[in-house]
Parts: sequence; C-alpha cells; structure tokens
Amino acid sequence: MNMRKRIITYGTFDILHRGHINLLRRAKALGDYLIVGLSSEDFNLVKQKNAYYPFADRRMIMESIRYVDKVIIEDNWEQKADDVVNYRADILVMGDDWAGKFDYLKNLCEVVYLPRTPSISSTQIKAEMF
Repeated sequence: MNMRKRIITYGTFDILHRGHINLLRRAKALGDYLIVGLSSEDFNLVKQKNAYYPFADRRMIMESIRYVDKVIIEDNWEQKADDVVNYRADILVMGDDWAGKFDYLKNLCEVVYLPRTPSISSTQIKAEMF
C-alpha cells in the first residue's frame, strides 16, 4: 500500500519571490500533497502585516504554482491544530524564523522548520520599492 504524505504550511505569501518558491518546492518535496494556509486580510492585521495584494489575488497566484495542491484560508493562530487533523497533514512546514513556535503540534504531526532563502523577503522588496 502506497502511503501518501500530506504537507501543510502557512503564510501571507505577498509579493511572490524566489524565497516563496524555494519554500514551497522544498515543502512539496517532503510529501505528495501540499496544502497552503493563506493568511486572510483580517489575520494579517492581527499579525501587523500589510499585504500589497488582496487575499483573492494572493489565492489565485498561490493556486497557479505547480507545487501547491490546495489553498485554504488562515484566519487565526489557533486553527493550525484543527487543520492538521481535518486535512490529515503528516508534516507542518514553516520557515526557520518560526523555529520552536509550533513544536506544540508535534503530538499531531511532524514539524519541520526549513531555512529561509537568504537576502530576500517581501518586507525587503516593499521597503525598496515603496
């Protein structure tokens, strides 16, 4: 029997860049099916992030990336545990700047923190552009 692995990750994914693609590619390489929890407008306010693109645009962009199999909305910090259970995720993947922050989910799934791509971030791009 072939056991498929489901991966789940989260983020704003604003102003798409090579760092995002690297993270998504490496996350997908850990399994067979990648779910992306995309931060809602309201949740970005809670996180004190100001996305350049509205949610609908970011969702369309994310759905067009070949590594992504499903996009869900992320509305709050607490939903991760429910999402892991409801979507039967085997692995939660986050950038290593979040290292240790989601270890409480290790009783539900494997938690992997991937290194960020150096010298690139949406915040940096926005600062240079605007």
